[in-house]
Amino acid sequence: MRPRGGLALLALPLAAFLTGAAAPQVDRHSGTTVTVAISDLRNAKGVVRACMTRDPARFPKCRGDADAYSAIVDAHSGAITLRFSDVAPGRYAVALLHDENANGKADRAMGMMPKEGFGFSRDAKVQMGPPEFDAAAVEIDRAPRTLPIRMRYIL
Repeated sequence: MRPRGGLALLALPLAAFLTGAAAPQVDRHSGTTVTVAISDLRNAKGVVRACMTRDPARFPKCRGDADAYSAIVDAHSGAITLRFSDVAPGRYAVALLHDENANGKADRAMGMMPKEGFGFSRDAKVQMGPPEFDAAAVEIDRAPRTLPIRMRYIL
């Protein structure tokens, strides 16, 4: 699998995830490395989809954000680490989906309850929907940064 959109990702097999167009162009050759340490995966089924954006209007899906960093990683029980390279300084939020059936979407029960795992930077809480950007946002500067994210499952 290969990364898309010019982002360099290291770790387990990675592939393109969310793509789009909008926001000012980010210089991806003078930034830092952001490591996402994902814990508490309940099984090794499917994939984990990750996106990191600094556009509050595009969070948590990152669709339409050409400057979002995104990846797909094969799921493994327990923990996964992935890295976004050349991340420009700014305020970002990360969203994760454990897409257990690898169908490219967040499956729901009764039209509302997520059937698959999810997680957000700063361990932002979910209340009747995903958290607001501000609840998950972290400041990224030129120093390498590790963001721990715990997967959560409702069903």
